[in-house]
Amino acid sequence: MTGLLTQTDGSPVAIENAEAGGEFLFVCEHASNRMPERLGTLGLSEDALESHIAWDPGALAVSQLLSEKLHATLIFQRFSRLAYDCNRPPDSDAAMPVVSEIYEVPGNRAMTAEERQSRVNEIYLPFHEAVTRAVAGRKAAGRQPILVTMHSFTPVYFGAPRAVELGILHDADSRLPDRLLAAASNEDVGYDVRRNEPYGPADGVTHSLIEYGIRFGVPNVMIEIRNDLIRDKIGQRVMADCLVGLLTKSVAALPAR
Repeated sequence: MTGLLTQTDGSPVAIENAEAGGEFLFVCEHASNRMPERLGTLGLSEDALESHIAWDPGALAVSQLLSEKLHATLIFQRFSRLAYDCNRPPDSDAAMPVVSEIYEVPGNRAMTAEERQSRVNEIYLPFHEAVTRAVAGRKAAGRQPILVTMHSFTPVYFGAPRAVELGILHDADSRLPDRLLAAASNEDVGYDVRRNEPYGPADGVTHSLIEYGIRFGVPNVMIEIRNDLIRDKIGQRVMADCLVGLLTKSVAALPAR
């Protein structure tokens, strides 16, 4: 089987603040719109590759601020989610989509079975193993991590504007999301905050929460930020400060772990 990644591509996964002592573990699956060298542009225009279909604009910057402020480890994917969406399992069509919103992705439609497996082996599995090690290692050391996956979403989807500004998403485990939503309501954070919007479990977006959170019994949440709010450094800092307050208060309100 021909390999996918070259020496120029480097690792598919990055880990920052690996030795951090804080209880939070931040994961950003859609941090970059970079493509592996051998995939070229997947047949997409530059505008398409800059858009939300290829990555979550602003999500990595906010994640890095949270990692710094909360002394937490951050793990993120270094390639576009169009190459492989690490928030999807290998058997999901959305892992390597042939259509994303209004865009056809020619390079994904043309994949052979071998090429598809190369992406699983060289992008998804290293990412999966890195996050699994981080969670399992903390559990083995007697530390209970708090898993937070970070995303952003477009203000307009299929032509329809979205009013929600901050989504608090969860699957079967709502311990942390319940407290985050209560804290946001009690403090009137100034954002339109909603549960399981603009996506929810039925949309297949909770793979990471299930795989690294629920499977290990650790509190977990997926945070979705409308990307027009975090386009620049000021917006990113404002959002990070808000989330630091909400996360800190919400974790303190969890039952003893």
